[in-house]
Amino acid sequence: MYAIIRAGGKQAKVQPGDVIDIERLKNDDEELTFAPLLVVDDKGESHSDRQELSKASVTAKVLGETAGEKIDIFKYKNKTGYRRRMGHRQKYTRIEITGINLPGTKKPAAKKTEAKETEAADKPAAKEPAAKKPAAKKPAAKKPAAKKPAAKKPASKTSKEE
Repeated sequence: MYAIIRAGGKQAKVQPGDVIDIERLKNDDEELTFAPLLVVDDKGESHSDRQELSKASVTAKVLGETAGEKIDIFKYKNKTGYRRRMGHRQKYTRIEITGINLPGTKKPAAKKTEAKETEAADKPAAKEPAAKKPAAKKPAAKKPAAKKPAAKKPASKTSKEE
């Protein structure tokens, strides 16, 4: 299951357990909740209805703040002595996605799969017929290759030509 969320004017595709950097948030909450724009469940069905998504949520835990790469800015004009240097590091908040909650979808129960495994273990193993080997294929007869006419060489000039 994954979801598309909007954070800081950008969109991100997230799954439970993902760690992403979003634009810096000034609040001190340790847990954040996002409203998803799109949710794709485990069956591959996409949910984009506004009424359905208004009940859905994506929860995340704040891990801390980070800074992006340094961007160097240098302005220069020729022959005038004009030079300006600046730098910038964008601040980000690092979050870990803890869960995607979409009401109305049932999570697959582990108990059903365990029950099927125990039933299969109780039944005696049925003998399967031996698999037949595929028949060996005969090599296809090769067709003779069509010969191309030889390219004509341009006549060379001799010194005796008039």
